[in-house]
Amino acid sequence: MATEKPALIVKNKNASRNFKLNESFEAGIALKGWEVKSLRNKKVDVKNSYVNIKKNEAWLIGIKIDCPPSLQNEDVDLLRTRKLLLHKKEILKIQKLKGEKGLTCVLTKLYWKNNNVKCEIALGVGKKQRDQREDIKKRDWQRDQARILKNKNK
Repeated sequence: MATEKPALIVKNKNASRNFKLNESFEAGIALKGWEVKSLRNKKVDVKNSYVNIKKNEAWLIGIKIDCPPSLQNEDVDLLRTRKLLLHKKEILKIQKLKGEKGLTCVLTKLYWKNNNVKCEIALGVGKKQRDQREDIKKRDWQRDQARILKNKNK
């Protein structure tokens, strides 16, 4: 049986904008049935999500999964913390790097992989405002450079 190409559910654009990302990990998420249904409809917000480690377990905090219409009348916690499924070695490595270097662990992507919801988390250092402006200048210059080369070849 061939493995499928991972289908992207959502990408956290704020993560790459606000952090200089270094090392990334792939993790599974413990979800309830209605959360999976909402993820199929891409009703999820990951802007302020981050990973915290408590008692050698990784927890995803700040991810908001909207409730489907069938559960509107019930009391459902949209912002509940969700457990990440990682190996102990990976959790210890994340915990060590967060403690030593002052890194932050943020969610970068949510995607489907073989009918399972997976997430990509990355360790990163927060960017200053001037670093963000520098990235914008670099991106604009590359766009202008490509436009100049395109017009030159005509």
